[in-house]
Amino acid sequence: MGIKTRVGLVYGGRSGEHQVSLQTALAVLKAFDYDKYEIIPFYITPKGQWRSGPLLAAPPAAVAELQFSPSAVAGSGNGEAEEGSGNALLPVLKGMSERVLAEEGAADDGRAIDVMLPLLHGTFGEDGTIQGLFEMAGLPYVGAGVLASAVGMDKVAMKTMFAQAGLPQVGYRHFVRFAWNKDREACLDNVEELGYPCFVKPANLGSSVGVSKARNRAELTAAVEEALRYDRKVIVEEFCDAREIEVSVLGNDDPRASVPGEICSSNEFYDYKAKYIDGKSVMVIPAEISPEVASAVREMAVRAFLSIDGSGLCRADFFLRRSDGALFINEVNTLPGFTPFSMYPLMWKESGVSYRELLDTLIALAIERHAERQSIDYGGNE
Repeated sequence: MGIKTRVGLVYGGRSGEHQVSLQTALAVLKAFDYDKYEIIPFYITPKGQWRSGPLLAAPPAAVAELQFSPSAVAGSGNGEAEEGSGNALLPVLKGMSERVLAEEGAADDGRAIDVMLPLLHGTFGEDGTIQGLFEMAGLPYVGAGVLASAVGMDKVAMKTMFAQAGLPQVGYRHFVRFAWNKDREACLDNVEELGYPCFVKPANLGSSVGVSKARNRAELTAAVEEALRYDRKVIVEEFCDAREIEVSVLGNDDPRASVPGEICSSNEFYDYKAKYIDGKSVMVIPAEISPEVASAVREMAVRAFLSIDGSGLCRADFFLRRSDGALFINEVNTLPGFTPFSMYPLMWKESGVSYRELLDTLIALAIERHAERQSIDYGGNE
């Protein structure tokens, strides 16, 4: 048997979606083919402390085994570190990875990591920050690059790119905390042009954290205050009485789309509770829509993916308006939920791609993109 591909798996993170990331990491670790791969886990605590685990040749049994408290990679050299201290660059800087891993006993041979797999939802994970770290370290990594990650995280920037690509969207308004503090009445007046009800969201967050439905000015004010807890920028979207259709995209420059699925929420809208807590929302895969609508959804998903310069994967979410069947792009998620029971892998399963095959493909796409980028002349090579 040849040398196994060594994967650095990063999870946890400084985000409101920390717990979601832990569940995703455990699911992925249990699905890997350990005849092909060996895994070095990197756990980031909610305060940003990096910790490395041992080289894994078999999946851990539970999430608790993934939170490596003794071996803090960013520690002072004695294997201990206080919460919130340390230098998060250490575990992934390519020039230091061999020494750090050897010192921590994570890898007996000190061989460098072949590809990084970030499973970090939300801020400091899918917003381009850690992707930029990997780029500077010269490491291949799974998923969208810096630009696509940042645009995919910022709903305002995302919608701007969609508009440039000619993708239909519902109406929206946005503003930053400074404008709200300076003249909230003007902000409210501007937003009310959308009508009620409307949806208020932090511009940079996922998993429906901080999202509220407002039916009047008082609820709108409270919703904006709630959204500003999670981001400095708020986006307010026009209400659309619609079915929620999703589709998975896979690839780099020539991506393909899965069969579409539909979310039938247990709550008034598909919020954090409906996604992760009550377990009553229903996923219908494939979605019960006409072949013509399914084709349009898949085509628009690929266009949305390319419009943000996506790579690896994304899940594209749409509104299918009940009154007239009009289709609107809502958003793309460049690092979607990835447990075996999440929409992204389930839609690919229905399309004939297993969970394990999906992991293989994503790692191959990461290595392919990294190799292609090596042909770029960045200067300083003389």
